[in-house]
Amino acid sequence: MSTRGLLSGHWSADRQLAGTDFRANSPRFQGEHLTANLRLVDALGRVAQRPGATTSQVAIAWVAAQGEQIVPLVGARRRDRLTESLAAVDLVLDQDALDEIERAVPAGAASGQRYATPIMASLDSEK
Repeated sequence: MSTRGLLSGHWSADRQLAGTDFRANSPRFQGEHLTANLRLVDALGRVAQRPGATTSQVAIAWVAAQGEQIVPLVGARRRDRLTESLAAVDLVLDQDALDEIERAVPAGAASGQRYATPIMASLDSEK
């Protein structure tokens, strides 16, 4: 699942996006959807505080904890964000943390469509 930077913990509701930024037209980054999604990020951030990790590190560690056949893919636009994300390799979440994440950000909790309606209509895998 691509979060397009939302789970980085560096977003705010008043962040301005350039018109050329894909997220400027993404439903998940608009109005009430963005507000709802930022609440999910805040909940994940509270889990991250316990081990002294960042929100993105906890998200990456959660993906890694889903099984040997699952590999987190990390993207970054800046070296410092990449360095931050790669530190997640040393973060092991205990069962309590995994359960808390599942409660705080359950499957399907993201608000808004992944893509704008015209794009969604052309995707086979997202229907």
